[in-house]
Amino acid sequence: MLIGELSRHTGVSTRLLRYYEEQGLLEAARGPNGYRTYSDDAVTTVRQVRALLLAGLSTDVIREILPCARGELPEFDWCVDVRAILDRELAAADVRIEDLRRGREALAGYLPSP
Repeated sequence: MLIGELSRHTGVSTRLLRYYEEQGLLEAARGPNGYRTYSDDAVTTVRQVRALLLAGLSTDVIREILPCARGELPEFDWCVDVRAILDRELAAADVRIEDLRRGREALAGYLPSP
């Protein structure tokens, strides 16, 4: 399928699809006319990328674990170091949440009591 078709099937802009390709998250072949062509599996891949981005993972992390992803949710085959990578990212998210909580408390301290 062409990039416009993939965009329509996934709701992701063509610009973002090209970005995913640049980041090594999505593969496209080139037709004789130079147009990008994608396999039917690209729809699932784009949905996996979107779900993992929503989970707060960076494109670098997604590139590491994407080969082990199955299904649109996605679920994982526990290959390579997927568990260690996800554990690391979860710990980092916990730190960010705690930092935000402390910042929120400090900010609330500047407001007068109701």
